[in-house]
Amino acid sequence: MSLLSSLLKKRKLNSAIRQTEAARKSTGKNADMLFKEAYRSYQEAVVGDPLLVEALYNWGYALLHQAKTKDGADAIELLQEANDKFAFCMTVHPKHMGAAIDWGVALMELARARGVDAQDALYTMAQEKFLLAESIQDGCASYNLACLYSIRNEPESCQEALEKARDHGSLPDEQEIVSDSDLGNVQDEAWFAAFLETLQAPQVEETEQAEDASGEDETAPEAAQDREDAQDDAKKDPPDAAAKDS
Repeated sequence: MSLLSSLLKKRKLNSAIRQTEAARKSTGKNADMLFKEAYRSYQEAVVGDPLLVEALYNWGYALLHQAKTKDGADAIELLQEANDKFAFCMTVHPKHMGAAIDWGVALMELARARGVDAQDALYTMAQEKFLLAESIQDGCASYNLACLYSIRNEPESCQEALEKARDHGSLPDEQEIVSDSDLGNVQDEAWFAAFLETLQAPQVEETEQAEDASGEDETAPEAAQDREDAQDDAKKDPPDAAAKDS
């Protein structure tokens, strides 16, 4: 970061602090307006710092995965901290795809840890984060959305999201899909079995192509030898030899 950029950000930060103090001394709608102005200034003060962005994202990522090793209140506390880090990261870098996806994952994990209903606001917030990630890069969070739609017992939406993830190459391994408990509500559906078959079809085609290529490699040396033998015979018995003898 250049010296000029640092000075400008420092000026924005000082402005935000003054706006906060003014808001604290004010009341009602005027106070709300001053707080909002302060928030905008705080955001402008931190936007564009790549080191801060990556630190926040990876901090949240670490908290998310530590939470998966815990239960109950310990897991909930870590997940709430992870959500805070992802939220801050997205404030600094609103187009951070990884933070958007993992924020949605953290919200789903928090919903599970709290044992809330599938229609709870936490799942709705998770869906919003996945859709935000999709707006950044199409298909990147389709599998996450499929899992969420399954949890909410929306099979048609789940199928569409799975097919989109497949078409964009963002699916996990087939075994992970089959064993994913989030997809439990759709794994007995006929379309789900048909979907899994579409994942195997490309592998069969690739195997057949590899076998065909291997067969061609095996016959190529024989064909080359045949050509060499024919050339040798032609040299030994040129076509016009009989005419010369006569």
